[in-house]
Amino acid sequence: MKQEVIQSIVEEVINQLSSKPFPPKMIPIAVSARHCHLSQADLETLFGKGYALTKKNDLTQPGQFAANETVLIAGPKGSMNNVRVLGPIRKATQVEISKTDAIQLGLDPPIRESGDIKGSSPVTILGPKGSIYLQEGLIIAGAHIHMHPDDAEAFSVKNGDFVRVQAENERPVSFEKVLIRVSPNYKLEMHIDTDEANAGFISTGEKGKLIKYAGSL
Repeated sequence: MKQEVIQSIVEEVINQLSSKPFPPKMIPIAVSARHCHLSQADLETLFGKGYALTKKNDLTQPGQFAANETVLIAGPKGSMNNVRVLGPIRKATQVEISKTDAIQLGLDPPIRESGDIKGSSPVTILGPKGSIYLQEGLIIAGAHIHMHPDDAEAFSVKNGDFVRVQAENERPVSFEKVLIRVSPNYKLEMHIDTDEANAGFISTGEKGKLIKYAGSL
C-alpha cells in the first residue's frame, strides 16, 4: 500500500476520533420554590412609599438575591403566606408557583418562561402596607437552564433551544423540552420547581445530564 494512501487513512481515523462527542457534561440543578418579583410601584404599594428591598442572601445567578421581605398571595380557594420576594426590582410584577400551589389557591396559571406574563393568571398579593390585584402575572415557570455564552458554546446549544435533561439518582427522571437561556449575566444552572423536584427526589446541588435532541423542536 502506498505511503500516501496510508497517511490518508490515518488522517481520516484521527478526524473521526476527534469529531466524536465528549462524554456529556453535567448541569447543576436548583429547586426554585414559590416566589415573587415586584415592580417598584407595586413594592411601594405593598411595603410603603419609597421602600427598598433588603438583601437576605445572594442567589447563584449574578446580581440576583433573596430579599428579607415576604408577601401573602391569594386566590379563590386559599392563600399562602411568607412567599419570598426576589430582587432586584423588575419592570413588571410576577409570581411563580408550582401546580400544587395553584390547586391550593384555586387558580390555573400557564407554564411560561419567566417574564412572559401576557394573558397569564390573575393573583392577589398582600403586604404589610397594602395589597394589589394583578389581572395577569401568575405563572408556573417552565424548566430552563441558565447559561453563559461560554457554556452554550461548550454544549453546542444556543439561546431558545430545547434539550432533554436526565437526572440520575434514586428515582431517575428525564425532563423534556428544557429551555436554554443564554446571557453574559448568567451562571450555569438548571431551574425546576418543587413539584418537579419532589417527583424526581431531587435536591438543590444535584446534577443532570444534558442530552441534545436529534432534530430541532
